Amino acid sequence: MPRRRTKIVSTLGPATDDPKVVDKLIDAGVDVVRINLSHGSHEEHAKRADHVRNRARACGRQVGVLVDLQGPKIRTGQFRDGPIQLAEGDEFTLDVAYPIEDGNQQRVGCTYQQLPQDLQRGDKLLINDGKIILWVERVDGPEIVCKVRVGGELSDNKGINKHGGGLSAPALTDKDKLDIKFAAEIDADYLAVSFVRNADDVHTARQLLNDAGGDAAIVAKIERAEALHVIDEIIDATDVIMVARGDLGVEIGDAELPAVQKKLIRDTRSRNKVVITATQMMESMIDNAIPTRAEVFDVANAVLDGTDAVMLSAETAVGKHPAIVVEAMARICVEAEKQSAARKSDHRLHSVFGRIDEAIAMATMYTANHLKVSAIAALTESGSTPLWMSRISSGIPIFALTDHVFTRRKVTLYRGVYPTSFQPVEKDSQRINQEVVEELLRRGAVRDGELIIITKGDFQGIIGGTNVMKIIRVGEHILPD
Repeated sequence: MPRRRTKIVSTLGPATDDPKVVDKLIDAGVDVVRINLSHGSHEEHAKRADHVRNRARACGRQVGVLVDLQGPKIRTGQFRDGPIQLAEGDEFTLDVAYPIEDGNQQRVGCTYQQLPQDLQRGDKLLINDGKIILWVERVDGPEIVCKVRVGGELSDNKGINKHGGGLSAPALTDKDKLDIKFAAEIDADYLAVSFVRNADDVHTARQLLNDAGGDAAIVAKIERAEALHVIDEIIDATDVIMVARGDLGVEIGDAELPAVQKKLIRDTRSRNKVVITATQMMESMIDNAIPTRAEVFDVANAVLDGTDAVMLSAETAVGKHPAIVVEAMARICVEAEKQSAARKSDHRLHSVFGRIDEAIAMATMYTANHLKVSAIAALTESGSTPLWMSRISSGIPIFALTDHVFTRRKVTLYRGVYPTSFQPVEKDSQRINQEVVEELLRRGAVRDGELIIITKGDFQGIIGGTNVMKIIRVGEHILPD
């Protein structure tokens, strides 16, 4: 099977706690595991992250760890006598002053005390992913009196969204701030911030993480409608964008979601950042061993749009077939990547570059895509050069060669980039080039007679120092740089 370029993020949970299941996930090709802090304890999550890293190391693999913050919980309370049935035309009240566990047919409490201040007559509230729609008739102190527009069964702790966005809940709660310290403690590679509203939310999360001693890349989850109005600022502030299609689809409407997803992927990559497509990608495989055709098309279209990674949530966290889901997703990605649309790019053809290492990365990809090159080897400290390279659509594998384990784990999310442990024995540039060729031969990435491109810096250990691009034919004598 061809080497898969699109990365797979898999959520850990009760279904993956069996060590044998973790081994199967790694064998199936998972690249990054997600720890969802909406559920479970720090102790459980730390154990899962440690186990995955140990098993990946034993298998000669690198698997990144993404810690996902819960964010603000804007939910209904509980119902004292079990679920209720709401019919169109019923009057129903959300009351932030009402006992949280004492809901009934007429009213229910709410976890977000500021909700009345965010609403006025005519607003639409979407409950339980939009399955129930309430029209706000009036706001009376702590009470939000509504008419049911779309009814159905309503049970405990269901999410509340406002159509069009505009709820003022801060992205980072007190729980999130404690969870950021936990992410630093387990040396997370990525930290996902839920319900990001603006660039300040990203900056705040990064500062809190740095203060706690963490160095994870920040993932901004786009799930609020208002985030789309300042998306360029958010992309510039963050390292990764996650297209979190659940809440986002509820707030902007399902029909708008496909175009928004495509634009987010395009805009994120154009600004040299990484993008994950998430939510319900293989939802039917929570129970079933094969995906629906719609799910196959969904994953394939995200790959063709250029996403760096596709994400699995409940499918692996609580599903019946975690490894089978990853295998199925991997097959779909590989087939989609064979299409010419996934291998062509005009990214930054007319740009002026401000950094030498960035210019080397772009020149490498232009050369590789117009010369029959079999592999690219980027000797890297921070991973920046392979990141820039991976923004150019191509079928050519990019090997990020580094002796820094944190960098190897970071590049697990970059499309078409493969983390490679590499510590040259010699400091002579000619010998280093030879060692690179031997490493690619050992991995089966190239054969005698094929061309490879090596990028590196004149001085080892200098971040941002890449200033050399060298084309080598495997098997021929290597001349000094």
